[in-house]
Amino acid sequence: MKNEASWSEYLERFDRILTSDLPETPYDNKDYFNYLKLNASRQNRWLKKGTINISLTELISKIDTPQTWFVITEPWCGDAAHSIPWIYLMSQENKNIELKMIWRDTAPFMIENYLTNGGKSVPKLIVRDSEGNDLFTWGPRPKQCQLLYLELKDRNADFEEMKITLQQWYNKDKGESIQQELKELLDQL
Repeated sequence: MKNEASWSEYLERFDRILTSDLPETPYDNKDYFNYLKLNASRQNRWLKKGTINISLTELISKIDTPQTWFVITEPWCGDAAHSIPWIYLMSQENKNIELKMIWRDTAPFMIENYLTNGGKSVPKLIVRDSEGNDLFTWGPRPKQCQLLYLELKDRNADFEEMKITLQQWYNKDKGESIQQELKELLDQL
């Protein structure tokens, strides 16, 4: 498998795994498969209901030179299911933005250059200009969600509690934090 995908190829991978009699590793594991199914549902919900706020739409529409937005991810990533739809919707606001999905777990490993506290946390957004210069990076979660994650991790919350607590945070936030954070980063360009 190549490590780069278009948006449509990214969605096709979800469908292929979900409809396969013998899903690829790690989705041949029932827990991963069920989590992928849940992520597909969450992602589709944001794609259907999500709208980019007006001030961010106006800012994105002013991008007048080509940019490539690389998103490092994997379908099993719960945070990605809540963040990537917003990144996709933003990228659709300007034809100067090309969105490329990069598989974290497939060589070459772009994630190695964008670690979070030494870890391969995803999703990770890298925005580059047409010369290949990084303009900014974002991820793996909105700042408030990352603080909540670190708090849960520090008190050794189990996976189930972490999953539920973060899910509740994303549901309440409704994509506002990622939009605000990316607006701030784009404002600095």
